[in-house]
Amino acid sequence: MRILVVEDDRKVAGFIEQGLKEEGHAVDVAPDGDEATMLAHVYEYDVILLDIVLPTKNGFQVAGELRREGRTTPILMLTSRDATEDIVRGLDAGADDYLSKPFRFDELLARVRALHRRGGAARLDVLRYGKLTLDRLRHAASYDGRPLDLTPKEFQLLEYFLIHPEEVVRRTTLLEKVWDMHFDPESNVVDVHVGNLRRKLRQAAGTPLIGTVRGVGFSLGGGQAEGA
Repeated sequence: MRILVVEDDRKVAGFIEQGLKEEGHAVDVAPDGDEATMLAHVYEYDVILLDIVLPTKNGFQVAGELRREGRTTPILMLTSRDATEDIVRGLDAGADDYLSKPFRFDELLARVRALHRRGGAARLDVLRYGKLTLDRLRHAASYDGRPLDLTPKEFQLLEYFLIHPEEVVRRTTLLEKVWDMHFDPESNVVDVHVGNLRRKLRQAAGTPLIGTVRGVGFSLGGGQAEGA
């Protein structure tokens, strides 16, 4: 998942960011309400973790603004407030769930997964392309029924390719969707991970499934992709 963490406490934000990244998610952090709304306008997030007490705009204002614009990204509000009126106000502003601080990280992860599952009518829990299958809930991938041993990043890459089969996917798009937005765009990290994923798929299928479109990016099963 690509997750936006909106939290002005650097220690708390760092703790959440590190934990989510260790689970294989791409994470952006906003320290105030203005930056949160800016990032939500620029990037497509799967879940937003939103503190209530923030500089410039509070969490109620951020959630309300995003909902008025028609944005349906699931929002989990994180706050030290647990008064009933605050919970009601947060949910009325557009939050989908509420978690009071302090919290256990495994509970946070469970709530994030639950929100992601409910996050949109168009979301499919199982993605398929030919004999390739990816189960988002079980975090498992297979080819012709045989499990694929993928790293978290390889799983995320395959997930993105399966959402966009036979499309040319640019390297910059993969950096934005699978890696942190601040990752060095000059790095060859995309090519390295796609290369590893491609080798594993070729071993399973006996033929290249992901091709390189010279000077542009990659394609899963696309006719214009040149195999590698």
